[in-house]
Amino acid sequence: MAAQKELSGAGLRGQVAGKTALSTVGKSGSGLTYRGYDVSELADKCIFEEVAYLLLYGNLPTQSELNAYQAKLKKMRGLPQALKDVLERIPADAHPMDVLRTGCSMLGNLEMETDFDQQNDKTDRMLAVFPSIINYWYRFSHDNVRIETETDDATIGGHFLHLLKGEKPNELHERVMNVSLILYAEHEFNASTFTARVCASTLSDIHSCITGAIGSLRGHLHGGANEAAMDMIEGFASPDEAEKEMLAMLARKDKIMGFGHAIYSESDPRNVVIKGWSEKLAADVGDEVLYPVSVRCEEVMWREKKLFCNADFFHASAYHFMGIPTKLFTPIFVCSRLTGWAAHVFEQRANNRIIRPSAEYTGEELRPVPDIGARG
Repeated sequence: MAAQKELSGAGLRGQVAGKTALSTVGKSGSGLTYRGYDVSELADKCIFEEVAYLLLYGNLPTQSELNAYQAKLKKMRGLPQALKDVLERIPADAHPMDVLRTGCSMLGNLEMETDFDQQNDKTDRMLAVFPSIINYWYRFSHDNVRIETETDDATIGGHFLHLLKGEKPNELHERVMNVSLILYAEHEFNASTFTARVCASTLSDIHSCITGAIGSLRGHLHGGANEAAMDMIEGFASPDEAEKEMLAMLARKDKIMGFGHAIYSESDPRNVVIKGWSEKLAADVGDEVLYPVSVRCEEVMWREKKLFCNADFFHASAYHFMGIPTKLFTPIFVCSRLTGWAAHVFEQRANNRIIRPSAEYTGEELRPVPDIGARG
């Protein structure tokens, strides 16, 4: 019998668990690429639909391909009545990630993937309808309004903001949403992506794979860092107060979300991009507190702990400046990362072997079962 290779390290850190052609993360200590393209350049030159097409179809679209893809997605934004009925029964105090998880699962019941040849169409449908799902529930449960989800907005980012606010977003807000969705679209074998691949390796349907990924992202150690960052920085009235409180938190060894990363060793390339847009948004709304507070937090964490901001930290203020409720921050991540999850499902299916690792047993040695009277 061949000797088994032991995988050590908490959480399988540093272990190679498979192959992918979709992205490289931290290859030079700070880089991120999607199919060979630097994420910063994609965020500068593309809209989200171009990057979604790249991940799901393998290449950047031509203008005619992009036009056709956007037209396809626009036609897929409507919600089935049965799904609306389910969303209307979910209470306002439900976790929005639970809403998306339920919405995705229900969609899988109504529009089943019966053949893997349907995977692209089913994914495009989810890509188009996820903003409709979360905003239909939010507007109904919080504002008692049944919204029309089939807008004529050209982009998914614009569509999301339109549904949330009831009016077309301005050019700056739509641009920032496109950048944000691009930055969050794909990130190699993170926990939720690996969940999707494990599910796909059993040859399960695409909705089950994505539902599982949403459940994984629901956990506080994976998703929600931008929400936690927002809760923290909103509590500081000035940069000086932020520094004082941050130092106290560090002294208490409190967990401070939005800093450091499991893979990047030097910096998170997504941070510098979204930080720049957060600064523009701050100027646009006349903010003189939240952005300076965020910058001071960044300075303190680097000075004291040599920890850099990850993608989540300045996303918090960027979303806030656009009027997005904090509880919807992580669902926006889902609307973006769906593309990476699905692309990994496609990749797993194309060269599949069921993912079934072994465990190192640490329990009792073999022993007899005592009679019930001899136990205790």
